[in-house]
Amino acid sequence: MKTGYQALPTDTHALQQMVLQMQSELSENNKKLSAQDSVIDNLRHQLAVLKRARFGRSSEQVEQNIHQLELQLEELEIAQAQTDSGSSAAGTVTKTPRRRITLPEHLAREEYRLDTHECCPDCQGALCHIGDDVSEILDVVPASYRVIKTVRPKYSCKACDSVVQAPAPQRVINKGLPSAGLLTQVMVDKYMDHQPLYRQSQQMAREGIDVERSTLADWVGQVSRLLTPLAEAIERHVTQASHLHADDTTAPTLSPGKGRTQTGRYWTYVRDGRAWNEAAPPAVWLQYSEDRKSIHPTTHLRHFSGALQADAYAGYNDVYRNKVTFVACLAHVRRKFYDITQSGPAPIAQQAIEYIQQLYAIEKTIRNQPPDKRLAIRQQESVPILTEFYDYLATSLRTLSKGSAISKAVAYAINQQDGIMAYTQDGRASIDNNSAERSIRPIALGRKNYLFAGSKAGGERAAVLYTILGTAKLNDINPNQYLTAVLKRIGQHPINKVDELLPWNIDLSTPAKNEAI
Repeated sequence: MKTGYQALPTDTHALQQMVLQMQSELSENNKKLSAQDSVIDNLRHQLAVLKRARFGRSSEQVEQNIHQLELQLEELEIAQAQTDSGSSAAGTVTKTPRRRITLPEHLAREEYRLDTHECCPDCQGALCHIGDDVSEILDVVPASYRVIKTVRPKYSCKACDSVVQAPAPQRVINKGLPSAGLLTQVMVDKYMDHQPLYRQSQQMAREGIDVERSTLADWVGQVSRLLTPLAEAIERHVTQASHLHADDTTAPTLSPGKGRTQTGRYWTYVRDGRAWNEAAPPAVWLQYSEDRKSIHPTTHLRHFSGALQADAYAGYNDVYRNKVTFVACLAHVRRKFYDITQSGPAPIAQQAIEYIQQLYAIEKTIRNQPPDKRLAIRQQESVPILTEFYDYLATSLRTLSKGSAISKAVAYAINQQDGIMAYTQDGRASIDNNSAERSIRPIALGRKNYLFAGSKAGGERAAVLYTILGTAKLNDINPNQYLTAVLKRIGQHPINKVDELLPWNIDLSTPAKNEAI
């Protein structure tokens, strides 16, 4: 609105009305500018987050950068070693001292004794043994295939014409070709080392063994069927806990007949009380579903009562109505503030992170302490910090533009206040949900190789194997040794005693009677 000096009215009341109108227009313009600034800031933040996810310090990008740096370092060390070996004869190279490798005692050792002197080479006198110089080198026996040939002699009795013969040993797969060890290799390669079956078939072909991918798939299916009761035993152990961690991740699944994939989910539930010295061993239980509807966690946890630590996904709400306490994840809160600090100066976000760092420092001091001591220290030290933290957030929120990235992060933290405070009221709870996130990390790695699961049944089979192998790892048991021992026994093991095959119950040092080969 442009108004010239000559156009101004002389009446005082008219001038007042004109000023009020201009103030109103100015106020509206300021509101529009403020809203635009908020939208711009929000878009800039989103762009920075997307750029960081694409090019910056996302976890996958960090891992890739570390991998690249390791490759560069490897090349430099190889080049240095090559140069050193070429010039060492001239005596001009001083090698950098290396850390001495200690070879584990459990490795098999093959001894070569070099004892060539029967008498003194100088005077031919008798020699007296005064000691040994012993040195060791590390060797490897390349992975190789072998054939186990079972011979069962038959005998006839001339007196009664009967035939006597030892019974045939059991096989993991009835009349099947693979041994328990070979089946273990296929399962571990697929579900832990992320090698699809067609690649495993190609590896066998290089050794002259013609095993088609479809045959390997049949083995996986039959092993999954055998192991399902064991996975159900792990489920019972997990859901009997008083505190659980829960999370989920995507599982692209081929949709038959449509030529495309749909987004299924893997749900993970982790029992891990090692931080507070729980007597029960840790375990992880996974389930697969074709979607992310709330009916799935509600069904999975229908027999569970206690505290559930998870993210803010609303699909768990029905679980919380059934005698289950919600415990939030402080790492999720921190992550939102951290993303904002990567977009530019953000004093409020930085201050929030500093509060959270103080809380994590307290957790380090109470790790491996009993629940009552953890609870007492949290009540004494953590609660005052959290109270100050949330007072700071509430005060800051009133000064922030609605819709901005920082206001959304603050609002999220405030909305999670009850769930965040819950960990200070239970010595068994954790400050974050990282236990569950670690349990599904192998699935994220596997997605890069598999691209998708073949079907719903394929997702369910994978959940069984992830459950068993993941639980073995949590208990610091070699998954290869454990799975081989289980496969040798489970076919003949009473179904009502399957708990004897759980990682913390099985005896790997002593073969069981009537083991399969």
